[in-house]
Amino acid sequence: MTNPYKQSYKQDIIDNVSLAIFSSGLQSCTPKHSWGPGVRDHYLVHFVISGRGQYECNGKVYNIKAGEMFLIKPSQVVHYIADSNDPWEYYWVGFNGTYAQKVINNLPFKDNSPVYAPKDFETCKEYLYQIYENSGSSLSNSTAMLGYLYLFLAKLMEEGNTISPVASVAQSNYVIEAIKFIQFNYSTDISVDHIANAVGISRSHLYRVFVSNLGQSPIDYLTEYRINEACELLKNTNLSISQVAVSVGFFDQFYFSRVFKKIKKIPPSKYLQSLENQGEA
Repeated sequence: MTNPYKQSYKQDIIDNVSLAIFSSGLQSCTPKHSWGPGVRDHYLVHFVISGRGQYECNGKVYNIKAGEMFLIKPSQVVHYIADSNDPWEYYWVGFNGTYAQKVINNLPFKDNSPVYAPKDFETCKEYLYQIYENSGSSLSNSTAMLGYLYLFLAKLMEEGNTISPVASVAQSNYVIEAIKFIQFNYSTDISVDHIANAVGISRSHLYRVFVSNLGQSPIDYLTEYRINEACELLKNTNLSISQVAVSVGFFDQFYFSRVFKKIKKIPPSKYLQSLENQGEA
């Protein structure tokens, strides 16, 4: 057993982009060290490097040993605990975003089997370590962390060989084209009908492929994209809130404020104030 330790990094502000890291870290646990029962609001993968423990999910208990990883999904009630004689040491990464559900659907974890033993132990371990090793608030840090997360997820996809069939690839292309249209036109008064017409499919078909690939509707994606762009404008320009609202396709400032608060949990005025406070600090 290694000496107990915990090293972790957690992002302070998470924008709801395609894929964003919430936290990462390494920990050697003390005997019977546990978490839960509780729920997470993001996806979380633990990779056990040494030792043993138990993971309880959906009413089932899994005995986890070194070389195995387990997946926690948002809103699942879970509980995990280190073995009393041989407590585990693990690396972890937490992430979420509009692309997260599609990624998870292509990993070798299943709803009835949230545990997986990767074939390439060392590579998976190294990618998770590098996510933590590159932690920081600078653009270079966040880019490196996200890069290693993509490599880690790609490795699991490759091992699981669960990439969606050709029919799903066609659906993904519709989503990609729809996202491109949104990126170029979000500042104008576009609707779901405009997006569907631009892609060349019906509104109902567009809804189905968005939910299948991204886990959310086209209007929810459009709204979140606009609000995230608004956050960038508030951070990096001197535009007023009303000017920012118009710039991202909201022509009613009061409606913009309501939507902003619903997604970011605070109104734009307080979000702007928090940025100013950070700058002063």
